[in-house]
Amino acid sequence: QVQLVESGGGLVQPGGSLRLSCAASGSIFSINTMGWYRQAPGKERELVAGITHGDTTNYADSVKGRFTISRDNAENTVYLQMNSLKPEDTAVYYCNAYLQTHPLGGSYDYWGQGTQVTVSS
Repeated sequence: QVQLVESGGGLVQPGGSLRLSCAASGSIFSINTMGWYRQAPGKERELVAGITHGDTTNYADSVKGRFTISRDNAENTVYLQMNSLKPEDTAVYYCNAYLQTHPLGGSYDYWGQGTQVTVSS
């Protein structure tokens, strides 16, 4: 079994900052990419940021220059530093890991339970 546990969401005023964390645990052989997605009410889930095992990153255009993704491979943890938050960043944020549970097995997507981020004055 693999678990992804997120933390760090909450309520923040526009212009503020939050840091999300996601720790993967369980029967993990290797983690390829990790990332953060978000889903606002009435909208589809979208990629916010992703990072490979070698620390190559990619970002949604809407968060470039404001959000920074990083990971600690030794701890199987991924972070999302969110600065200059806007009301349109309000959503449930989900952690994702594309990983192998066995050296001879394939890689599959695993998801966290989601953490609410609300940007409001």
